[in-house]
Amino acid sequence: METIALAEVAAVLADPSRASMCLALLDGRAWTVTELAGAAEVAASTASEHVTKLTEAGFVVRVKQGRHSYVRIADPRVAELIEHLAQHAEHRPVKGLRSSVRVKRLEFARTCYDHLAGTVGVALRDGMLAAGLIDDAGGLTLTDRGREVLGALGVEIDGGRRPMLRDCLDWTVRRDHLAGRVPAALLSHGVSAGWLSREGNRAVKVLPAAEEPFAELGVDLVALRSP
Repeated sequence: METIALAEVAAVLADPSRASMCLALLDGRAWTVTELAGAAEVAASTASEHVTKLTEAGFVVRVKQGRHSYVRIADPRVAELIEHLAQHAEHRPVKGLRSSVRVKRLEFARTCYDHLAGTVGVALRDGMLAAGLIDDAGGLTLTDRGREVLGALGVEIDGGRRPMLRDCLDWTVRRDHLAGRVPAALLSHGVSAGWLSREGNRAVKVLPAAEEPFAELGVDLVALRSP
C-alpha cells in the first residue's frame, strides 16, 4: 500500500504542467487559475483540471476571497517536498546567459515557500546564531535577545501551531536555512518595509535598505555580495 501511495504522489508531479504550477506556487503567494495557466502555458480550462487533481492529492487548496478564487500550496510540508524535488531540475547545466543569470539570482536569494533561502537565507541562520538571537542547543529556539531585536525591527510573529523555527536544507548551498513562523514573518516584513523585493521566478532582490536591519541580525550584506 505504501508503494502504491508513493506512486500516486509521484504521478501528480509527473505531468509537466502540474509541476510548473507547483513550482510557481513555491513563491508562497496565492495564484488565480488564470495566472497558473499562464505559468504552465496551458488553456485556463486545462489549468482548472490540473488544479482539481492537485487539490484532490492534497498539494494545493482553494481560497475564496469575495468573488475571487485563489490557489495556494496546502502547507509547508508540501512546499518542502516540491522544493527538494526541484533541486534535480535546478542542478542541470544551464544553457544561455539568461538562464545563467536566473540561476545566480536564485542561488543568492530566493523564496522557499514563505521564507528566505539561498546564500542570504543561510547567512541569516549563521548570523542570528552568532549574535545570540537564536539558539540551537537542544533544538532551534528564539532567545529573549532575538525577540527584542526582531521587535525593534518591527517584525511581528503571529501565533499558530506551526513551529517558530526549524531547519530547512538549502539545495543551492547544501546547508540549512531557517524555516517556520519567525523567518516567514521576517520575509513578509522585509518586503513591506522595502528591504526586499520579490522579482518573480522566486528570486528575491536584496535592496540597499536591508543592510542596516540585516546587520542587526548578524548578516553583513556588503561582504556577502563580494566575490
